[in-house]
Amino acid sequence: MFENLSDRLERAFKLLKGEGRITEINVAETLKDIRKALLDADVSYKVAKSFCDDVKQKALGQDVLKSVRPGQMMTKIVHDELAALMGGQASDINLKGSPAIILIAGLQGSGKTTFSGKLALNIKKKGRQSLLVACDIYRPAAIEQLKVLGTQIEVPVYTEEGSQNPVQIAQNAIKHAKREGYNTVIVDTAGRLAIDEAMMKEITAIKKAIEPSETLFVVDAMTGQDAVNTAKEFNDRLDFDGVVLTKLDGDTRGGAAISIRAVVNKPLKFTSSGEKMEALDVFHPERMADRILGMGDIVSLVEKAQEQFDEEEARKLQRKLAKNQFTFDDFYKQLQQIKKMGNIKDLAAMIPGVGKAMKDIDIDNDSFKNIEAIIQSMTPEERENPAIFNGNRRKRVAMGSGTSIPEVNRLVKQFEDMRKMMKNMSGGGAKNMMRAMGAMGN
Repeated sequence: MFENLSDRLERAFKLLKGEGRITEINVAETLKDIRKALLDADVSYKVAKSFCDDVKQKALGQDVLKSVRPGQMMTKIVHDELAALMGGQASDINLKGSPAIILIAGLQGSGKTTFSGKLALNIKKKGRQSLLVACDIYRPAAIEQLKVLGTQIEVPVYTEEGSQNPVQIAQNAIKHAKREGYNTVIVDTAGRLAIDEAMMKEITAIKKAIEPSETLFVVDAMTGQDAVNTAKEFNDRLDFDGVVLTKLDGDTRGGAAISIRAVVNKPLKFTSSGEKMEALDVFHPERMADRILGMGDIVSLVEKAQEQFDEEEARKLQRKLAKNQFTFDDFYKQLQQIKKMGNIKDLAAMIPGVGKAMKDIDIDNDSFKNIEAIIQSMTPEERENPAIFNGNRRKRVAMGSGTSIPEVNRLVKQFEDMRKMMKNMSGGGAKNMMRAMGAMGN
């Protein structure tokens, strides 16, 4: 996401490279390219024009310090305006109420049911007792999908098989939640079209009947500007509290993320990518602006790492690294934890400077299957002490893992090189591991 926009904006800022100061002429030339870049990213024309007008006003009113080049100043201004356009600050989900009731709405195929599961897991990590409610009585297997997700994340799902009244199902679920002591109820509703009057009346009736503390509109980011138009239609009828952008890992140009707040005046609260239940992020406008401008998002990367890494285990690992005692067992454990954080390439893109360098490199979690197979084929002694690997051992491991001897040789050499590199790097566990794995995955 945003790769094309990031490249276009970077080229636009280069127009100011070598300029001694910001002038109306060079600002106009730069903004012309910025406007084109935004329009190509599927940002609405009105939003792009208003954005560029605001940037121009700020830029021409700036006194550029001698220590700051005009290109750097323009980047800072665009960054701040992008963050403001997308809401300025992260917006928390409202969990007030006993129980707190969250109503999920959106178009067909937008990813509502998957998001409901991800949200339930996210809230569960906060120590709350959640109940998922299946109110999609129309889509084949929708109820079964929610049940599967509930089992996967160990969150109960309330269903009424055969019922054709979503309003009644939602009301009964809330009564059940109160009896059983659940403090959060997440109501997954049927997908609908904004022009489908009957379905719009149904979701409106559900909202009126259960009086949710939070109504979230789920939208597929891949629909681009259509997502913004649909959000406006839904907001006019439903008056939702926040927006969720799904499928950010797809072939999306990012226009919805930039435009939607300005059009509906409602905050983006979450972004979702992939099918993994952990792949849900609170939307932070400033961090998203960082990523759009190719600055990475190291804060989000650290937060993801903190969710997966135990502090005591991290201290043990640091001591091992300092003594050069890092083993294949340690590496395998770290690999599994990092894979839980999300797609490897997406995580690498959060490290400033790394994302651009890896833009054309195809890395995914499957890249490490051979590595995992080789490690699993080793004996405990071999994992602990790679130095004992002789020709016969390497041949046995290659046969056991379904790989070749050169692949085993390469892994052992890369592992030794990685141990040296990580020992020489002080701190930065997740960041160093990401760099090291990037090298080993190729």
